[in-house]
Amino acid sequence: MVKFLDLLKINLAHEEELSEALNQVLLNGWYIRGKFHNDFETAFANYCGTSRCVGVANGLDALILIFKGYKQLGQLKDGDEVIVQANTYIASIISITESGLVPVFVEPDEKTYNLSVEKVKQAITPRTKAILAVHLYGQLSPMEELMNLALEKNLLLVEDCAQSHGAVDTRGLKAGNLSHAAGFSFYPGKNLGALGDAGAVTTSDEALADTIRTMGNYGSQKKYFNELKGVNSRLDEIQAAVLLVKLKYIDQENETRRKIAKKYLQEIKNPYLSLPTVSKSSLDHVFHVFVLRCQHRDKFIEYADANGVQTLIHYPIPFHKQKAYHEYSNLSLPITELIHEQIVSIPISPVMEENEVNKVIQVLNQFKPD
Repeated sequence: MVKFLDLLKINLAHEEELSEALNQVLLNGWYIRGKFHNDFETAFANYCGTSRCVGVANGLDALILIFKGYKQLGQLKDGDEVIVQANTYIASIISITESGLVPVFVEPDEKTYNLSVEKVKQAITPRTKAILAVHLYGQLSPMEELMNLALEKNLLLVEDCAQSHGAVDTRGLKAGNLSHAAGFSFYPGKNLGALGDAGAVTTSDEALADTIRTMGNYGSQKKYFNELKGVNSRLDEIQAAVLLVKLKYIDQENETRRKIAKKYLQEIKNPYLSLPTVSKSSLDHVFHVFVLRCQHRDKFIEYADANGVQTLIHYPIPFHKQKAYHEYSNLSLPITELIHEQIVSIPISPVMEENEVNKVIQVLNQFKPD
């Protein structure tokens, strides 16, 4: 079986360095916001090209703290609208509603699955105060155009970079430095993954970074003195040590993903499978997942599994069909619903062997729904 993602193999590739780093955390005797935490924040800010990085507990917290941070600074208030694509993972939406803000959903670009600038323009109202751009599946949203729009309309632009670590736009700017503030997840399966939950905010807004750091530490800058009503959301020292090791290899591993994706795009030739649309730039997609569309998805998944290729669906149920957001159940989102009905992800990772890639191609090319 070609595994969808072999996390053990990915991490064992760095076993010696990870073991050394974890042992050093133990011997340092400082386990919250210690040396590795501080070093990773500096290194990741430098990597993304921002002046600041604030480590938090997970990717969802990163986005929530961005929105709540802006509220604390008086740049957002309860009831303000945030435009977001309807086909995103539910965490993007939770970050808006948990912050007391109102999500406004737009259909995605059907080819890239990311925000359509024109549809964002059509959704702006006097209550719109922010745009949340999700770089879904690892491909950058049209950030230069979105930032121009945000500046024109005096809106905040926030990135959800949970799937886009290391993606670079045509100007040479990286994900995390294409907006006013960005949230990252380092969930183990991400391109830059920890050994547990972890996240970060990147920004060059010093006031926002300081506010988020304070809010994530119980609202405290000095122990037992609480300036804000905060939460406990801090990047664990162990995870910071892991991330500091793996950050050295992210560009190399992303390039391996791109090479596999290029081979898939060139050699998968099956009229029953629709391949992803990618831009002419070779760097703005890091292929966190490689997503196909198939009108006969259930039959395809059954066929692939029977022939030794593991697949997953990102994501099977759109947010407005989830019980958690039943108040949106009457929304008409035909493009989003079609995407969720047809998408299926095939194996891609930096540790796939050439024979595994070839097997995936061979199996997919032989699929017929009858």
